[in-house]
This record gives sequence, structure tokens and C-alpha cells, in this order.
Amino acid sequence: MVGVTDAASSVMQKELSQLPWWKGAVIYQIYPRSFRDTSGNGVGDLKGILRGLDHIAGLGVDGIWISPFFTSPMADYGYDVADFCGVDPIFGTIEDFDAIVERAHALGLKVIIDQVYSHTSDHHDWFIESRSSRDNPRADWYVWADAKSDGSPPNNWQSVFGGSSWEWDARRGQYYFHNFLKEQPDLNLYNEEVQEALIAAGRFWLDRGVDGFRLDALNFSMHDRNLRDNPPSGVSAHEATRPFDMQLHTYNMSQPEIVGFIEKFSAMLDDYPGSFTVAEVGGPNPIEEMKAFTEGGKRLDSAYNFDFLYAPALTARTVIESANQWDQSDDEGWPSWAFSNHDAPRAITRWASDEHRDEMARLYMMLLLSLRGNPIIYQGEELGLPQANVPFSNLKDPEAIANWPKTLGRDGARTPMPWVQAAPNAGFSSADPWLPVDPAHSQLAVDQQQGNDSMLRFTAEALSVRKRVEALVQGRMRFSEGGDNSVLIIERRMGAELVLALFNFGDGEFNFPEGLVSAGDLLLSSRPLKEDPVKVSSIPARTGVWIRAV
Repeated sequence: MVGVTDAASSVMQKELSQLPWWKGAVIYQIYPRSFRDTSGNGVGDLKGILRGLDHIAGLGVDGIWISPFFTSPMADYGYDVADFCGVDPIFGTIEDFDAIVERAHALGLKVIIDQVYSHTSDHHDWFIESRSSRDNPRADWYVWADAKSDGSPPNNWQSVFGGSSWEWDARRGQYYFHNFLKEQPDLNLYNEEVQEALIAAGRFWLDRGVDGFRLDALNFSMHDRNLRDNPPSGVSAHEATRPFDMQLHTYNMSQPEIVGFIEKFSAMLDDYPGSFTVAEVGGPNPIEEMKAFTEGGKRLDSAYNFDFLYAPALTARTVIESANQWDQSDDEGWPSWAFSNHDAPRAITRWASDEHRDEMARLYMMLLLSLRGNPIIYQGEELGLPQANVPFSNLKDPEAIANWPKTLGRDGARTPMPWVQAAPNAGFSSADPWLPVDPAHSQLAVDQQQGNDSMLRFTAEALSVRKRVEALVQGRMRFSEGGDNSVLIIERRMGAELVLALFNFGDGEFNFPEGLVSAGDLLLSSRPLKEDPVKVSSIPARTGVWIRAV
């Protein structure tokens, strides 16, 4: 196999310099409530993010995504926005946010923030006016419908959080629609004025220096205007955790008109060269929407779904089936990948036993960084944090409370970031935090992971290697299995450069098939290898390796 010549490398570097910064970028997600508290109220804040930027930059990521910090009554902890252009006082001030942008840029980090365009808080001025009468200027800014003749809701749509998606409002004598909590009424994005108002909100933040957006629940942003009933999914009440799962969501979400709004929004982004957009796309069959939202160069840049976030186990086949939904054609959008985030139980708890948690955390980090696209690292993932244990009496998440004890819930992935093991609340806050600190997390605090053998140091090393190896950042991707579902082989190729990423999820040693690689440079291994790095022919159980073929 041929290595990369100096001339080829020079051409490659020139081509890469012409690509947008975000293509292959690694993004670090910050959940502000739980990152770091500097005010002593038990809730993380913007100044805490500012204080933690050096830690994030030290990892070697390319940008940060900050979950909502906007004005909100916090029914859904910030995803119920009451002012798209305001900072909630619990987090700080607009000047605090400006300081984050300035410092992040000085550290070489791009800044991505959430935008929630499918709904608002019921405390938003728009909704307060809309519900006041049927003929006010914003009467049609939300989704309103009359009751049936018997007083029941307009159709059978069910909320993600349980119960009907319709809430009666006596002021208007009508029902309003909410895909999520009743405190989160859905906007009517068919209304051109609503679209323009949301685009204006996006401009507000771009003008303050942000580098782009993560668009929350984007495929929930439009509904069937005929309000037709959803058909049944075939999932029984015994199998479902909520009525929402018992329907096919044919009419309450995922409408084709969403693409029109995306194109209008993206046209505005053209005024801000270098901006980046990534959409969250939920649902059982999201790939068609992900491609529609990102294809052709005139829509969004990237999208991610819940294939890995909700997967109860990780196998070679799981990875191959998800990633191969993208055909890597030139006009196709660019995928993003997340194994953990604020909406799902932490991956290490879903996928690994307690006995092998540490070694599997390293393997999973390497795998995330091996996929073609944008890896998204969730705060604490670089520390190997498992899902925290949150007693029922301490739960805050309405979904977790409603479904207890059927699911792990989201609170266990939202607990405070541990900074200093010996400090109160692991250095997160001087006051009792909004969610308790799991003692197991304190043992994994940042100050305890400064040694070279720590998960934190391994994450930084993996990111450093990836940044130097262009095939891992931009290269095309091809998969093969190693004979069973416990071994995954990924080929990343760019020009003449070929990197093999091999992952042994199993409990036994994996011997390379004949002809897999004749010789190579061992770039990284998640666990120590016994063999000569130039002649690696097998990898131990629960280990990942990157090998550059030469």
C-alpha cells in the first residue's frame, strides 16, 4: 500500500484549506445549567462557561454548542423560550454571553447556539397576545383549532411528554397545539410573519458573533393543515412508555413544507459566510428528512438523529446500518454524530457493563471520532461519566417523572459537571446544585484526570491525532465486519492516505484477516498492545486502534 508523498500531501492541504471550517469539525456540547456555577445559586451560568473554556479548548475540539440560555420560565429547562433574543437572569447577562464569544474565538473555538423554532413558551409575548382573542395581530402565530361538537380535541395527536397534544384555552374558546409540554405551544410556521420573526432572531445572534446554530426539533415545526388523525403504530400499551409511541406521526410533524422555511432561513445565513447549521431530526425513520434538510448546498449544512442516542446496545451492525444511510455523494448533506447528549441516557451506561466501563469509554470515543461527519462530544463524555443515579425525589425532568421507573430518563445525563473531587459538589457550585452530584462522578473529576492514563488525557490525545490525520477528518468511509457483530473495521481514505479504524467490542482477541494491512503506523490504541506497533496483527478485547497503512 502506498503512503502519502510530500507533493500529494501539499495538494491535500491546499484542498482542505478551501473547505468550510465545519466539515469534519468536532463540537463540544455545553448544557449550561450543569456546566459550572459561579453565582452560588446551584445553577450553572454563562460566567461558568467562560471559566471552563480553557478546559474545552485544551481537548482540541473545534467549537462549542451551548444549549438554551434564553429567557424562560424553565418548564422544560430552557427549551421553552420566552424571548429568543434575551438571556435568562439565572444564567447571567447578554454581556456575559458576549464575553464567551470573544474568549472562545481567541481560543480558536467556534460558537454554536441552540435555536428552538418549532414552539415557544406560553409566557412568550407572542403567545400571550395570540391567546387574547381570535382577531389580534398575532392570532394566527400559533396553531389553534375549534373543539369537536362533543367538546373533545380536534384530533388524536399525542404529546411527546404524554397525553393529548391539544390544550383548551378559555380566552379564545379553542384548543392550541403542543407537540411537547402544554407550556410549549407550537408556532404556526406556515405564517410568513412567524418565519420572518424567527429569521430576525437568528440574525440577532449572528450579529453578536455566533458562528451558527443547532436547530432543535426541526422536523416538529410544521403540521398537517387538515388536522387529520395519526394512524396507529402497532405498538401496544404494554410495549409503549407513552401514548406518543402508539401512533405513526404522519400528520403532527415531518411535513414537506419545512424545506421551504429551511431554504429561506439558509438564504439569510448566506449573509454570514462561514456560519454552520446542524438540525436535530428525531423519529423512527429520520434519514429522508435529514437528507432533504441538507442536500443541494442551499439548505442546512448538517443533521443528526437518535440512532445512537437511543440505541440500547452498540454493535458493528448498528454502526454500519446507520452510517451507510449516507452515500457520500457530492450533493448530499454532511452528517453529524452524537452518542450522548442532554436528551438521552449516557452511552457508556447503555452500552457497557460497570466492569468494563473505563476501557469501553475510550473505545467509544475513538469510534465517534472515526465516523465521517461532525462528532459531537457531550460535556462529561471526555471524563467517561456514566449515567448518574438521581433518586425520584430529586427528579426535575417532566418526562422522567411521568415515565418513572420505566426509563432511565434525562436527568441522569444532566447532572453537574465534576471539576474538583474534594470540593463541595465536586467544584460545580458552592450551593446545593439543582440536580445532585453523583458520588461516582466526583471520582472522575477534571482535577483527578490530569495523568496520562486518564480518560481525559486519552480524549485529548485522540483529538490531536485525528486533527493531524486528514483521512480521519475528511476522508471517504467504507465498512466491513470482522466476521461477527463484535468487530468493526472502518476504512477512511483521502487521496493516497488510508487509515484503518478497528474496533473489537468483544471479550476475546481479534486476529486480523489475511491481507487486511501489510504494514502500517499505529496512530493510536485505546488500550496498550503487546505487539510491535509496526506489525500489529491482532487487537485485544474491548480495544480500538487507528492504523495508517504504508
